Amino acid sequence: MLIHPWDAADDSEWREWLSSHDFGQLIAGGTGRDLPVVTPAHFAFDGDRTVVTHLARPNPIWPLLEEHPRALLTVVDDYTYIRADWNTAADPAHGVPTSYYATVQLEGDVRLVDDPAAKAELLDKQLRHFEPDGARAPVSATEGPDRRLLPGIRGIEFTITGVRAKFKFGGNKTAEDRERIGARLAERGGRLDGAALTQLRRRG
Repeated sequence: MLIHPWDAADDSEWREWLSSHDFGQLIAGGTGRDLPVVTPAHFAFDGDRTVVTHLARPNPIWPLLEEHPRALLTVVDDYTYIRADWNTAADPAHGVPTSYYATVQLEGDVRLVDDPAAKAELLDKQLRHFEPDGARAPVSATEGPDRRLLPGIRGIEFTITGVRAKFKFGGNKTAEDRERIGARLAERGGRLDGAALTQLRRRG
């Protein structure tokens, strides 16, 4: 991924963003394979260096992670299309369109979690993240129905070893350009235009 200096995110920026973005794609390459396996997944990030998630036992990613316990977790959001005529102050008929987006790519070591008690603990971490009201009882490795369901999944503890974070929101544009593009985003009001506008103004 190309990251220009004006699009780069520091540690505090990507950590804060990732703490509120918890759905991405887990990518595993295995060894000696033509293509990786890409699996969408919800996850919980501890704000430091650990991500936890779980997947169904029939998922095709497991043999690859067993062969080579390394993976990439990528998250993309706050994206939108910037029209050609918005992206220039000179000649709108010959402007160059672009994309605005935020993305964090995490490289990591993977530990597969199969012990029932450890899986229950991992699931509780995800539940506390996604259901902080605590309406769901703690997961039990010894009592039903959890005891019967746990064999159907495997857990993943992902330890971050490298990060590439990019927040592409007109960082190379003048204040006047960003104000013009922001006004157009606010006017268009597309599905993620508001999120992109917030990022544009925050990073301006």
